[in-house]
Amino acid sequence: MSMDPTTGGLLTAASRHSGPRWAALCLVSVAATGAGLLLPAALGRALDLLLAHAPATRWVLICATLVLLLTGLDACETVLAGTLDARTTAFLRRRVTGHVLALGPRATLRFGPGDLVARLVGNAAQAGTAPGARAALLAALAGPVGGVVALGVIDPWLAAAFLTGAPLLTLLLRSLARDTSTCVADYQRVQGRVASALAEAVGGTRTIRAAGTADRDAERILRPLPELSRAGRRMWRVQGRAAARAVAVAPVLHLAVVAVAGMLLSRHRLSAGDVLAASRYAVLATGVGVLVGQLSGLVRARTAARRLGEVLAEPAPTHGDRSLPPDGPGRLELRGVSARRGARTVLDGVDLVVPGGTTLALVGRSGAGKSLLAALAGRLTDPDAGEVLLDGVALPALSRAELRAAVAYAFDRPALLGTTVEDTIALGLRRPSPARVREAARTACADAFVRRLPDGYATPVADAPHSGGEAQRLGLARAFAQRGRLLVLDDALSSLDTVTEHQVTEAVLGRAATGTRLVVAHRAATAARADTVAWLEGGRVRAVGTHAQLWGRLPGYRAVFGAAEEEAGA
Repeated sequence: MSMDPTTGGLLTAASRHSGPRWAALCLVSVAATGAGLLLPAALGRALDLLLAHAPATRWVLICATLVLLLTGLDACETVLAGTLDARTTAFLRRRVTGHVLALGPRATLRFGPGDLVARLVGNAAQAGTAPGARAALLAALAGPVGGVVALGVIDPWLAAAFLTGAPLLTLLLRSLARDTSTCVADYQRVQGRVASALAEAVGGTRTIRAAGTADRDAERILRPLPELSRAGRRMWRVQGRAAARAVAVAPVLHLAVVAVAGMLLSRHRLSAGDVLAASRYAVLATGVGVLVGQLSGLVRARTAARRLGEVLAEPAPTHGDRSLPPDGPGRLELRGVSARRGARTVLDGVDLVVPGGTTLALVGRSGAGKSLLAALAGRLTDPDAGEVLLDGVALPALSRAELRAAVAYAFDRPALLGTTVEDTIALGLRRPSPARVREAARTACADAFVRRLPDGYATPVADAPHSGGEAQRLGLARAFAQRGRLLVLDDALSSLDTVTEHQVTEAVLGRAATGTRLVVAHRAATAARADTVAWLEGGRVRAVGTHAQLWGRLPGYRAVFGAAEEEAGA
């Protein structure tokens, strides 16, 4: 289902998701307000009958019934509001999480992992209160409006006395909405900065501990706290001033209504019961304090929804409906590909062809764009210019299922997802089978250590101890299990010991290997096993050839591997 990424569109979609529940909450809230508006009139009528020594039992029972009804409606309103908030929050988190995953690496590059977590956890929970806040604000508005109408019904002069202060109340509420929105936006933005710094530190805990910089990094993470505190104080000052003004204005309006009612009582235009009812309606009509609280909650929810809308406004990649040729060899082609990261052009006009069934090693210094090119090869990200084709079909033209089945990835630090080890290896397979999982694990030299785990392949991933090399082998097994026509290894052998690396390299690059392989290589031995090497430098492909050819005639190529590798190559 498409969604308008604007704040209003997002909250409308959230309300529509729980439409019946939201409608029920609105009805209950309005019914509670209606019962509250009937109660003063019933009390006034009962008082008049009692003062006249007439039977008032019926009206007393009506008053008691209204009180019981208000109690029941209040309980229903509490339950409905709580469940509506929970459902809406879950809906928003699902939508934004799905969009973040569809965006892929672009999401973290644009917002940062910590800020995304803050939006998905804190902002989604706050935005999830918006439908309930709308219903509550509707009821909060119905109370004052109904109170003014009831004053007019009792006597028009009572309504006129109250309405003299209506422009002041309107200005008060408009100022509150404007100022609260600005303060809440500042507060949530600083929260996101703190979360980003914290996520970065959590990811680098070993480095921080090894460097002994825990105190310094704690200070860096918490540096925005004074700014957060100032934003928070501004937010509560705005609401405090609004509440104080409401407290100052409301009694004056209440007193004016009561004074006019007393004057009308002295002229015998009102009864004592009417004065009691007018006093109660004046309280309802001056319920600005309730309006301030509800309006503030809605403003906070809308501001949080705006931060979610910023994520949803990032366009997710679209997929076509084409399929790959059934007997395609896995020919990969990059035509005039350019890609930027921020203001820096990482790849600039890259033209490259990897014939089907061959292995291409990507070699270059750190920052040369090897990993970015590897990501482009399987459409983990899109180029800013140019196109990438697999067996003659542009990647955006392929359906999502076709693309993901055709391209398998293994990374230097794979994310081990799934419940068990077997789930981790079978992740993404359309028809997983134990035999296929175990075959892939054997190819990745992971079968032996998996069998030594307490429950073998059924061991929960969280309980499976694994070093960096073992994690890489599980990631390789997952890629091998997919059996796509293009296999991309982004530094996926860096943590393996020499013997295991040799065995895995033989499986990936040896004569028995099938499909096309794109390997980010940091070692001369890996590049030497590839059919072809592409040397990246300065965002361009400087040279393409075999490792021996490039090693023999290009000193810059040899320098990529360092002096130790050069001696080994000699």
